[in-house]
Parts: sequence; structure tokens; C-alpha cells
Amino acid sequence: MQPETVTCVAMKSLLLLRHAKTIPIEAGGFDFDRMLTEHGTSDALRVGRYIREQRIRIDIVISSAARRARQTTELVLQAAEISVEVNYDRRLYEAGPKQLLEVVATIDPEHRSALLVGHNPGMEDLLRLLTGGVESMSTSTLALISGPVDAWSELTAGNCKLEWIVTP
Repeated sequence: MQPETVTCVAMKSLLLLRHAKTIPIEAGGFDFDRMLTEHGTSDALRVGRYIREQRIRIDIVISSAARRARQTTELVLQAAEISVEVNYDRRLYEAGPKQLLEVVATIDPEHRSALLVGHNPGMEDLLRLLTGGVESMSTSTLALISGPVDAWSELTAGNCKLEWIVTP
């Protein structure tokens, strides 16, 4: 009798976070440079505290390079009391789901969990692409998606599950 071969597939956890609430764009201003409002700052800190209280693991953060996303990332990590590698990537600004997935695919497979901080409609569209679910991601919404894959590049349309989604 031959022993059964058991294949173990790793699980990847992808956290999607839409940046916090921002000031309106001013005449002659640039969308890329918009800052968080007081309310947005408060919400970002609340998300960080939630991450800390729930003991959510984050191995790496990839954030849009837009000012509001950078501010959100910094506040969330500060409140979560997490020190982790952060990459600010211009490709996440105004990115669609396929471009976001291309960025995710470059994450080192050794990382089991990643936080992606970006913008709508890209974040909602990525969630829909990966899980097939339609969820609203207002500012500061955090969603956890899991995928039964060994490498981030193996995340594909419909092969992930939405574990939960929360707003501040």
C-alpha cells in the first residue's frame, strides 16, 4: 500500500484599504496632492486601532504614492503599532483592477499577508475581480481577501474569498 501524497497549498491574505476622507480638490490644485480631512485622520487612526486589537498580521504594505494614501498608511501603521516594510507605488494611483493585480503579483511569496492602500474605483473593482462579490468601499473601508495560493502571482479572477469587510 502506497502512502497518499498530500499537497499543501499556502493561504495568502490580502487586505484592501481605501484611503481616508480627503479635502475637495481646489481650483488649480492637483488631485494627487489632496490631504486628509480631520475626519479622515480620525478614521485612519480608528482602522489602525482595529488592526491592532484584532491582531491582524501584515507582512508588507504597498500604498499609492498619492498624498492621501501615504497619510492614511502612516496613520494606520502608527495606530496599529506595526513596523513593516512599506512601498509607495505610483502605479496604484488611478489603477484599475488588472494593474493592481500586477502590482500584487510582484510581492515576495515569502510574505503571507499584504496590505494594499489605494483608491476607488480600483479597490472595489479588484475586490469584485478576485471574489466575484460586489461590495462598497467608502473611504477608510478595510477588506480581507484570502486566496489558496503559494505565490501572489497565482491570485486570479474568482479564486479568492472575501473574509470580512469593515468601515470605521
